Amino acid sequence: MAKRDYYEVLGVDKTASDDEIKKAYRKIAIKYHPDRNPDDKEAEEKFKEAAEAYDVLHDPQKRQQYDQFGFNGPQNGGFGGFSGGGMDMDDIFSMFGDIFGGHSGFSGFGGFSGGGQRQQYRGNDLRLKVKLSLLEISTGVTKKFKVRKDVVCDHCHGSGAEAGSGSETCSTCQGRGVVVRSVRTMLGMMQTQTECPTCHGEGSVIKNKCKVCGGNGVVKGEEVVEINIPAGVAEGMVVNVPGKGNAGPHNGVNGNIQVLIEEEPNDLFVRDGQDVIYNLLLDFPTATLGGDIDIPTITGSKVRIKIEPGTQPGKTLRLRNKGLPAVQGYGSGTGDLVVNISVFVPKTLTKEEKKSIESFKNSDNFKGDSVTRKTIFEKFKNYFN
Repeated sequence: MAKRDYYEVLGVDKTASDDEIKKAYRKIAIKYHPDRNPDDKEAEEKFKEAAEAYDVLHDPQKRQQYDQFGFNGPQNGGFGGFSGGGMDMDDIFSMFGDIFGGHSGFSGFGGFSGGGQRQQYRGNDLRLKVKLSLLEISTGVTKKFKVRKDVVCDHCHGSGAEAGSGSETCSTCQGRGVVVRSVRTMLGMMQTQTECPTCHGEGSVIKNKCKVCGGNGVVKGEEVVEINIPAGVAEGMVVNVPGKGNAGPHNGVNGNIQVLIEEEPNDLFVRDGQDVIYNLLLDFPTATLGGDIDIPTITGSKVRIKIEPGTQPGKTLRLRNKGLPAVQGYGSGTGDLVVNISVFVPKTLTKEEKKSIESFKNSDNFKGDSVTRKTIFEKFKNYFN
């Protein structure tokens, strides 16, 4: 089952302060606390879900990474879940002692009073795919998309009501958006509050619904969206773009756009994490005599490297900081350009070329002894491993 957005789980805006996040979590934890819901598996799962959301959103670094990448962070498989990671109730209570009073019992919460909070709708998230070249990955890039999405209704400006009609206070909940009921439990009489069934948590009811959007406040439309892709992303990462998804009904909160990264194949380089690998095929004279060679980089420029005389196939050169940068918030520094050297051996020769090669056949310098053969074999073995 797909995870719910952490902000949606806690019922807060993307711009919510730390104090607002803590209060929202405390309210949900009270509602679904195991002492109040004995043997209720659904309440237990919601309790854990809220704890997971709070664990991410109350930590500034985790929150920043979640806002940018959603659930699929670049490392370690994204954010883990409590229920799937062996986290039990005692772990949750010990982690969030400031919320639970340092004890698994219910006394740490204090009294439970209503107050209510009007429902604010949130638009659905959108999902896009984007293919990036190695150059775009190395520098970061801004992409433009024409997106079909729910947009605010121009006729009612998102209110869902015809002009002049407005809305009236819900008679069922008196504008609170919730209804409160008293229930008898093993701990005594307690109050519970649920979403108002009449106004669905809004606290008001539209008198005359908009004839264009039918009272939802949103209609189908298009929007050109600019999305900034940070440098260093990799295949399979998801970049989260807050607030650019579907508009929320009744002037609610916009959803997000989740952008799945795909890498375009490169004719010259192979990516290995932050490093990029270039396979250099030397001609026999250069490998034997040495020389200077210009090789390409991922930015399109050339860099000159020195080939030492007697360079063997399988030798590796490493050009520092010529690779890919780390994604912001996930490591630091820049990878390397790794040059793997092999030597070209021609399949066909002219008579003159063949005669020249044969003239070296009996030279001691052109005879590979067992030590040389073993060295070359080990280099290739390590390379392919």
